[in-house]
Amino acid sequence: MQKLLLIPLDDTVIFPTMDLNLPVDATGEDRVLLVPRRDGEYAKVGTIANVTGSIRLPGGARGASLESIARGVISGSAQSEGQDRLRVEVTEHPDDKPVDKRTRELEREYRAVVEEILEERGADERVAAFLRGIVDPGPLADTAGYSPDLNFDQKVRILETLDVTERLALALEFQRERLAELQVRRRIRDDVESGAQKQQREYFLRQQMESIRKELGEDQGSVTEDYRTKIAEAGMPDAVREQAERELDRLERMGEQSGESSMIRTYLDWLIAVPWSKRSDEVLDPVHAREVLDADHAGLEDVKDRITEYIAVRKLREERGLGDVVRRSELARTEGRTSDAGAILTLIGPPGTGKTSIGESIARATGREFVRMSLGGVRDEAEIRGHRRTYIGALPDGSSVPCVTPGR
Repeated sequence: MQKLLLIPLDDTVIFPTMDLNLPVDATGEDRVLLVPRRDGEYAKVGTIANVTGSIRLPGGARGASLESIARGVISGSAQSEGQDRLRVEVTEHPDDKPVDKRTRELEREYRAVVEEILEERGADERVAAFLRGIVDPGPLADTAGYSPDLNFDQKVRILETLDVTERLALALEFQRERLAELQVRRRIRDDVESGAQKQQREYFLRQQMESIRKELGEDQGSVTEDYRTKIAEAGMPDAVREQAERELDRLERMGEQSGESSMIRTYLDWLIAVPWSKRSDEVLDPVHAREVLDADHAGLEDVKDRITEYIAVRKLREERGLGDVVRRSELARTEGRTSDAGAILTLIGPPGTGKTSIGESIARATGREFVRMSLGGVRDEAEIRGHRRTYIGALPDGSSVPCVTPGR
């Protein structure tokens, strides 16, 4: 046990084998004890350092040159020697524990982790050579004190760990955490750089493709203007036309290179192809309708009677100037009232009883176009609205299921 002058180090941790110069008066001292301090609290273990000389610091101040040699455990009470000078009883604790198998394994792993950290940081090869030159496990664990990434508390914990094996395990734990953090940062940085390079490459390719299209007369402006003209000539209802124009604006902003552009073009083509402003010349002749139904079907008298009744009522309303059901429903919606929009005829029966052929006969009798849509087993509206509005290329043939508007 020895009594040494205590030199507090605020927010700084010095390990054995570190040499340093401090602006302290160590005249007449052979050894001093360097103890980390934060917020007035001292660490339990300090570092014993030999005073190798007196030096002159920049500005004319005097200081001491110190050589750290071993850990020192404060084992007695402090004795004051004037202002800011304390002398304490210290027990030197050298790293003289025999090296066992577990310590050697920790040593190898610690070297590997630190070398990876140095590689991640792009450190100079001389740092790695310095690490390889340390052969004892105690000083090897103390090299964690050089790490700028370990905080004050972590370094104090390493300094206060007297057992070499436990100290090496603790330093390895801290360095693993640091390595994991560096690797995550590198992956994030690589992803960002890769994404930026990809966007830049796509931008240049897009500019080249636009230049080629302009040379061929197929630039994006001509495509959008062509769609705009077709939308204006399609006779769409206002709500449909506004939606089509919004989709066209999206197509113009994103360009042809976007993966969604083909979906938008397919959707616009479908909207333009719908005969919004065309109507069939409907024939309301109950006698003719009954003749067609009787010629096409034997039996089914109740079905044919109901169809004939509906056609007769429609004809009678037109003759009396009452208008048809569809126009009345549109008028009701504009006035904020509810009404049935047309009529839906439902035929129920097992396969082969004539449901589809009855529909064909009605279309032929009234001069309407017949469209067949098989919806058996459909449980998702996307099957009717079209998968391409939700999933790009979801259907095997790339098509979407058409939607039929009654009376069109």
